[in-house]
Amino acid sequence: MKELQPLNEYVLLEQGDEFTESKTAGGIIIPDTAKEKPQIARVTAIGNVENPGISVGDVVVYKKYSGTEMAYEGRKFLFVPYADLLAKIVETEKI
Repeated sequence: MKELQPLNEYVLLEQGDEFTESKTAGGIIIPDTAKEKPQIARVTAIGNVENPGISVGDVVVYKKYSGTEMAYEGRKFLFVPYADLLAKIVETEKI
């Protein structure tokens, strides 16, 4: 089995359609060409990062124009420098 493994201080993110809205609140369908590039993705692999604070499977927010996109085996990936990650999305208890 082959897999992508980021080198140095890069993080491999998988981009998916579950992070993009395809309708507005009013029900208008947004075509793919008009959609803004999502800034949320799932961590697939982590390169050589000391004490990363994230793990594989986490959903993170990254800088808008960061990373290098690539397609591999029919899936969309993004190589992002670890320093370009802005936040990790976590579930919290409702008060």
